[in-house]
Amino acid sequence: MHTVVVGTSGTTAEDVIAVARGNARVELSGEALDALARAREIVDALAAKPEPVYGVSTGFGALASRHISPELRAQLQRNIVRSHAAGMGPRVEREVVRALMFLRLKTVASGHTGVRPSVAQTMADVLNAGITPVVHEYGSLGCSGDLAPLSHCALALMGEGDAEGPDGTVRPAGELLAEAGIAPVELREKEGLALLNGTDGMLGMLVMALADLGKLYTSADITAALTLEALLGTEKVLQPELHAIRPHPGQSASAANMAAVLKGSGLTGHFQEESAPRVQDAYSVRCAPQVAGAGRDTMAHAALVASRELAAAVDNPVVLPDGRVESNGNFHGAPVAYVLDFLAIAAADLGSIAERRTDRLLDKNRSHGLPPFLADDAGVDSGLMIAQYTQAALVSEMKRLAVPASADSIPSSAMQEDHVSMGWSAARKLRTAVDNLTRIIAIELYAATRAIELRHGLTAAPASRAAIEAARAAGVQGPGPDRFLAPDLAAADAFVRSGGLVAAVEPVTGPLA
Repeated sequence: MHTVVVGTSGTTAEDVIAVARGNARVELSGEALDALARAREIVDALAAKPEPVYGVSTGFGALASRHISPELRAQLQRNIVRSHAAGMGPRVEREVVRALMFLRLKTVASGHTGVRPSVAQTMADVLNAGITPVVHEYGSLGCSGDLAPLSHCALALMGEGDAEGPDGTVRPAGELLAEAGIAPVELREKEGLALLNGTDGMLGMLVMALADLGKLYTSADITAALTLEALLGTEKVLQPELHAIRPHPGQSASAANMAAVLKGSGLTGHFQEESAPRVQDAYSVRCAPQVAGAGRDTMAHAALVASRELAAAVDNPVVLPDGRVESNGNFHGAPVAYVLDFLAIAAADLGSIAERRTDRLLDKNRSHGLPPFLADDAGVDSGLMIAQYTQAALVSEMKRLAVPASADSIPSSAMQEDHVSMGWSAARKLRTAVDNLTRIIAIELYAATRAIELRHGLTAAPASRAAIEAARAAGVQGPGPDRFLAPDLAAADAFVRSGGLVAAVEPVTGPLA
């Protein structure tokens, strides 16, 4: 099994996905264990002093003014975990919780938190045992980090609360730890706070959304090319010299993808052969690289933010290399929240333009000779009329999900935490948006492949034919009389979601961006 080694200098997006989705094992490097031990010595020395130190010998948040005596400090750390594990609502997905736990371990291993090596090792052991704490949808304001979600994870480390075992069954966490031979942690000074104070949930969801969107944007370039072909459009707008004079990298990449798919097509370039010749294609076709390209550039910015956060040690207070323990605001989720919202906006626009192309394929007044709704016997058959309704409903929800969460703030902790990021909420709605975008692209694929097959006497590009053949093999049915449509759409969704569309095309086109 693949093993991810956690050191002191952060982690990578690939490692997050390997642990969250691939169940990779986690090990702490010797360097990390040494750094943990050194930082703990500093915390222990501060704990022995009479002067109060935030997070070590004081209360938290608005209660930070109270000095806590030594005999109450273990109880203080337990209490912060128990009281902050206040989430409600549906369970959060297993992959999200694993990403969250792994990223908290990444910060702990940095040596800036003051957590004992034994606690960090227990975090790794729980991940490796396949134990996943139950985390709920609601509870995080994204400041101080993802407090409630992380608290539910810390609660499981203490042997309390509920968790999902490796068999998928939810049981008391203490039972699962015992069966795995893992001793519950007994928290000491600062450790409870250090396990809760980070952007780990929103960051984990950002990393996974970027991975998913990267595949979807390539899929969307393919479906846009298929639609252009089905509408007898022109590929001349994809010429690289046109995109070189507006040098946005994403735009050029999307145009190149579309051009590669259309190479050798016998359907493009028929403008002057129709009774009502076109000078230009509609915006949804002609501007596909500009819209998808802008989304690609948005992803590049979000990936830069994610890379910085993956290298960060997010906690408060932190142990600095010179031995100081300083309070800070690095837990604030604004940098991550903004790009989560930005991605939701870009995804909504990509879904919107894909829906407009689908509608054009179905409208006999704009489809340049295709039957109404791509029906077999229009009037008797409704064809794909309601598939477009479904697509429109998905787009409408995506537009609502594009409303920024990070523009909101509700003060908390008696006005101590008086400006919060709402980054967790931004991440949660982005996950829904990514799911919806997959379905929208699948519906365009379904319509475009059917439309191409209805262009009798014209030969599609080799890459298009490969896409159609693979889709049909995956259960995405072609033209014909009306039938129960939902299973066809589900098959198209699974085909796109699995990466099957890109995999079908690339042997013909070569690697796509």
